[in-house]
Amino acid sequence: MIFHRHFRHSVPLLAVAGLILGTWACPLPAADAPKPDQEPPVVDPGPVGGPPADAIVLFDGKDLTQFRGERSPEPKWKVEGGVMETTPGGGLFSKEEFTDCQVHVEWASPSVPKGSGQGRGNSGVYLMGRYEIQVLDCHSNKTYPNGQCGAFYGHSAPLVNACRKPGEWQSYDIIFRAPKKLPDGKVQPGSFTVLHNGILIQDHIPVGEKSTAAAPLSGLVEKGPLYLQDHGNPVRYRNVWVRRL
Repeated sequence: MIFHRHFRHSVPLLAVAGLILGTWACPLPAADAPKPDQEPPVVDPGPVGGPPADAIVLFDGKDLTQFRGERSPEPKWKVEGGVMETTPGGGLFSKEEFTDCQVHVEWASPSVPKGSGQGRGNSGVYLMGRYEIQVLDCHSNKTYPNGQCGAFYGHSAPLVNACRKPGEWQSYDIIFRAPKKLPDGKVQPGSFTVLHNGILIQDHIPVGEKSTAAAPLSGLVEKGPLYLQDHGNPVRYRNVWVRRL
């Protein structure tokens, strides 16, 4: 795992600030988490660069059978050479729905940059169709911090800008804990932890009941689909898989 040299300074300061302001929220351990004296289950990690054996593969480069279209039952994205590319026909929803999960997504913005700010390689990965980790070409392209690449859009800027050059493949590894309604009616916050190209950029950032602005879905639910956004820019995706936690 690669850690940016600023990480050791920024995370403690964020943690202390969050504790002081009462905004730092870590979800409770999963009910099925192994006990201290319990042998952990065995998971085959699979080949290097490939999905683990217990992953749900949503896109392996062949077809879009694991997705439905945003504006039509059939997905409209182009699939060629093991890659899918956004089209103006709207985004994609996974047919399966998830709650707490680990997500791996690889993406690439256009190799020839066009536009600036939010108009350059814009897309997004939405957990439960509601909570967005921004996809954007932020290599030598400035925009507002909580809207840049790797941001929990509108909520939390990334710890660092880990963008590769336009056209180069990039990866997100996301650990998502969904917000949950408790028996007393209160909401237990969830969280985002995100690695961008192997670098930690979001560290247990709280996720509340409120959806990302302009998210295709809203409202607190038990589970929801993975959503890949069409924002009018030709962004490519490959190697998309999810593990339930």
